[in-house]
Amino acid sequence: MQIKDKVFVVTGAGNGIGREVAMQILAKGGRVAAVDIDQAGLKTTLELAKDNFPNISIHQADLTDLKQIEELKEKILQVHLTIDGLINVAGIVQPFISVNEIDYRKIHQVINVNFYGTLHMVKTFLPLLLSRPVAHLTNVSSMGAYVPVPGQSVYGASKAAVEQLTLGLHSELKNTPVGVTLVLPGGVATDIVKNSGVDLPKIQKEPGQKYKMLTPQKAAELIIRATEKNKYRVPIGQDAKFMNFLSRFCLKKAANLIAKKLSNH
Repeated sequence: MQIKDKVFVVTGAGNGIGREVAMQILAKGGRVAAVDIDQAGLKTTLELAKDNFPNISIHQADLTDLKQIEELKEKILQVHLTIDGLINVAGIVQPFISVNEIDYRKIHQVINVNFYGTLHMVKTFLPLLLSRPVAHLTNVSSMGAYVPVPGQSVYGASKAAVEQLTLGLHSELKNTPVGVTLVLPGGVATDIVKNSGVDLPKIQKEPGQKYKMLTPQKAAELIIRATEKNKYRVPIGQDAKFMNFLSRFCLKKAANLIAKKLSNH
């Protein structure tokens, strides 16, 4: 799907990958409805974009609140009149603690934002996408969807749910104008951890780690490329690609490798 002159709704656009996706869509001649719960972050995105790329609107919304999502749809339509694409980037991580230690409040928060937030956006905007001659839906999951990471079991479960939802949507929408793409990033150098109110284990902070984290700019570039080419399932980053390969042949070995790396730090 071409980007130029198309209207894209981008969640998580107040920082990190989401912001970069929005900026790169604008640079390609597209129009963007930028969505985030962080109003200050959205204002920064707008400031960065408005001089060179005026075709952007910002919209604060809590993706876990279905009423707000319904209102969001109407506000976006008032500005842009139509919607050609939806890119769901928004997400949070959990504290790096076991299932036995994590409290229910945080469990519900992670699942509500990562899975239900994505589902709410899909259910609300899909009828609009189906009304277009050509449209696209891209959901951003995580490497954690297919390789278990100790201390991130709830996060991984929420992202695995996004993966299965997206692959199911691809099958359901096969004979429609809506293309569907699943993107599974590995490590990306963003503020998602800080914004989620948690701390990284030491291994994630070390400069000499084997696989370099993607920059938000590169991750966004790969997400947009996958959308343009109507890709099916796309792991991005060296770590995500390697673990995707290893997990397909021996998931237990992949899981043990990550567990060993974490236990040594």
